[in-house]
Amino acid sequence: MARNNSTTKKITASDVAERVGVSKWTVSRAFAEGASIAPDVRERVLQVAAEMGYSPNLLARSLSTHSTRLIALVVDELGNPNQLFMLNEATRQFQAQGFSTLLLNLSPEYGPAAALRLADQFQVAGIMFMGTTLDQALIELAQKIKHIPLVVVSRNSAVANIPCVTTDGYAAGSEIADLFLAQGYRRIGHMAGPPSERTELRRLDGFRDRLQERGTPLACVLETSHYRREEGLRTLSRYLASTPREQRIEALFCESDILAIGALDAMAIAGVQHRIAVVGFDDIEMASAPPYDLTTFRQPVDYLVSEAIRRIVEPDAVDAGSLLAPGTLVLRTSHRRLA
Repeated sequence: MARNNSTTKKITASDVAERVGVSKWTVSRAFAEGASIAPDVRERVLQVAAEMGYSPNLLARSLSTHSTRLIALVVDELGNPNQLFMLNEATRQFQAQGFSTLLLNLSPEYGPAAALRLADQFQVAGIMFMGTTLDQALIELAQKIKHIPLVVVSRNSAVANIPCVTTDGYAAGSEIADLFLAQGYRRIGHMAGPPSERTELRRLDGFRDRLQERGTPLACVLETSHYRREEGLRTLSRYLASTPREQRIEALFCESDILAIGALDAMAIAGVQHRIAVVGFDDIEMASAPPYDLTTFRQPVDYLVSEAIRRIVEPDAVDAGSLLAPGTLVLRTSHRRLA
């Protein structure tokens, strides 16, 4: 008669130890990287463990070693495809180094307080902040109470002792301003993402300052409440409806690609395609699609994530400080408009 798998006894370290003829602690050392154990004994333990279907209980090990190897990834704008791309890269790189990740998605329904409780209960070993607004309570939990490494990714930190790892947005904004000016545009606007606290995107600063240096004041700033396509569409649609054709901007720098794609959709719906030049930021997959062919500024995401991880998990990187990395202007066709 076949044995019922639901009643099968769970294989333990003691079972493997008995089969191999070693202690339970020797079995534990065989699964611990860098532990002192003879190579032939480790090989025999791992072989028997595989045959018996045993795997170590990482939760129990974390309790005994006081190290969870669990990293909290804090986000708040998952409607932005670039954040999904960064999450994918972060989880991939953490897992490759033997860490697990806990996703904390902040929203009006799930605020910082609830996220903090969960992070505290799971005793996370580090926090990678990839959101917009860095809550003061999160800062206090990480730095003052638990002394947990906290790094801001893809935004500038406005808190002096919290490092950030991000693309140099100020330099990027300056380069995009130069591109527009080289095309001969003089009425130039910016589409901004949602407001933030304790984090900054210097893209608008660099863009506005370079235009001012070249004698072309920024014509307008169109504000959105989320990094979503429909926000870009709705915002530019309102602008087109309220602004006479002869007074409209000639070029628009959008704070993210998904806003830029929404802006391009708004022009298509209004029947004024290519009447306003558009440049985005991030270089998401959709940016190169034929309907958009979006000129944009690409971030070195894999490098940013690896440097953020280094600041979280490597003891000698505690004092590494912030990093501003160069990005790449990707020229397609959307920065050119019809005469």
